Amino acid sequence: MSGLPRDRLGLDGFTRLSDRQQMNVLFGVCSSTIWARRVLAGAPFRDVDALLDRADRVLAELPDAEIDAALDGHPRIGAKVDNASSAREQAAVTTAGDSVKAELAAKNAEYDDKFGYVYLVCASGRSAEELLAILTERLHNDPATERRVMRSELAKINRLRLERLLSEPSADAEAR
Repeated sequence: MSGLPRDRLGLDGFTRLSDRQQMNVLFGVCSSTIWARRVLAGAPFRDVDALLDRADRVLAELPDAEIDAALDGHPRIGAKVDNASSAREQAAVTTAGDSVKAELAAKNAEYDDKFGYVYLVCASGRSAEELLAILTERLHNDPATERRVMRSELAKINRLRLERLLSEPSADAEAR
């Protein structure tokens, strides 16, 4: 992917990539290889909305085991972040007070114990306190309800990441 803008590629830029590069880009959006392969199976895309719709439909049809693979690409809210997308999405958490970070860590562990997977929420634009309140509320869900909520949040995150990627590249990105 060297030489390609990492944040904004645009649909034309995405379309010009090799199949392998497209897979790599999509895997950066969602760490499910099955999701990425099935999204690409719908190519070529007439417009961004067609790709977004395909991505949503594919995610909705994924079996739970593959959703679990997708969750592997998401760090816990408030934990060390290892990718640029998660860092951007969780930016507000880095400035939170120590007590909020400690409570997030404790509630994340409680969530893991109860549901068996990472607490996933579309964190973009939300404060650490808001993310903690959502987590606290979701701990009251039964497993089936929470699984539906988590899938919905994963769809929102994927869509946000794809929209960012597929928006037209800025002049700065093209000059890189």
